[in-house]
Amino acid sequence: MRILILGGDGYLGWPTAMNLSAAGHEVGVADNYFRRNICRETNAEPLFEAPNLHDRIKIWKKKSGHEVKSFIGDLTQWSFVEEVFKSFSPEAIIHYAEQPSAPYSMLNRRAASLTISNNLMVTANVIFATREFCPEAHIVKLGTMGEYGTPNIDIEEGWLDVEHNGRAHKFLYPRQGGSLYHTTKIMDTDLMWFYVRMWKLRVTDLMQGPVYGLETDENKGEPRLYQFFNYDEIFGTVLNRFIVQAVCGFPLTVFGKGGQTRGFLNIKDTLNCVRLSIENPADKGELRIFNQFTETFSIKELAEKVQRVGNDLNLDVEINHMENPRIEAEEHYYNPKHTGLIELGLEPNFLTDDVLAEMVETVMGFRDRIDKSRIIMNIKWF
Repeated sequence: MRILILGGDGYLGWPTAMNLSAAGHEVGVADNYFRRNICRETNAEPLFEAPNLHDRIKIWKKKSGHEVKSFIGDLTQWSFVEEVFKSFSPEAIIHYAEQPSAPYSMLNRRAASLTISNNLMVTANVIFATREFCPEAHIVKLGTMGEYGTPNIDIEEGWLDVEHNGRAHKFLYPRQGGSLYHTTKIMDTDLMWFYVRMWKLRVTDLMQGPVYGLETDENKGEPRLYQFFNYDEIFGTVLNRFIVQAVCGFPLTVFGKGGQTRGFLNIKDTLNCVRLSIENPADKGELRIFNQFTETFSIKELAEKVQRVGNDLNLDVEINHMENPRIEAEEHYYNPKHTGLIELGLEPNFLTDDVLAEMVETVMGFRDRIDKSRIIMNIKWF
């Protein structure tokens, strides 16, 4: 298929581009270096500098022989969106092109406004472009498990059957985001659901948990093809942050009691989930929702795993319970369902001690690039 990846320079976008081109698809990527620019503005740059998108594509072609086409521009601008969709004529669109950080969205008014305007405008433009230029194309949108919050009932896979006063109806599962970022993702889902009903689009919405990992089958052995690996408080996901903290001798930053429980997955599983969704598309007029994670852990459990593995590697890892800068439940019920992607054929990569040790050893090779001042940035929800 011709697959257009929006946000193709990002933590997930670039490895997705390599993975799908290696699988034989014709891949195009669109990006405006939004994440790179925000990282520079906030002094939250990743562990190592990644080549720009043009150079990444050249390196990947030399390594694999596979082509990836690039489009550099702002997807909030209709003229650029029109140019991309007319030129590439996608059969599938992967929508990663959003401000992806909950802490950044809570930083200040400017960051909040940028999160709202970027995320919702790009999603709207994707919908309008799909209808106008490729109405049969399948949209795969990256949502987040954070849309659901932490309700005191089981989290179903996107939908909830409700019986009330003797009548029954199927609704989108109630959502209650814990940050402005998560709230924009809820709005994305609502926009997609509205236009699926109005225009019979075909959409898969992937409710993804926090992702960890660096090496994939495509970039292994070639650090120039690594995706961004942030360890700061703004863009770093929790396990990646803990690993860097362990390597540089910084006590692991557990917020509050550490009972916050989430669904996690290896970046290799993200790639497999997206590929399975693309190769098994939703029906016309269907909003299909998958909960995209493989295992659940509390933050305290993750910290203890990193401590145990790190100590086995002679790192002398400490854990520090610090005041929680977020407004969230630190102990709660959490039982989300996740059967859809397994039924499509997902074979999970679980977080074993060996997998964790390999990640720690990889980061140890970049120890001299760690800037401890980026670990705590004092971003508060209140």
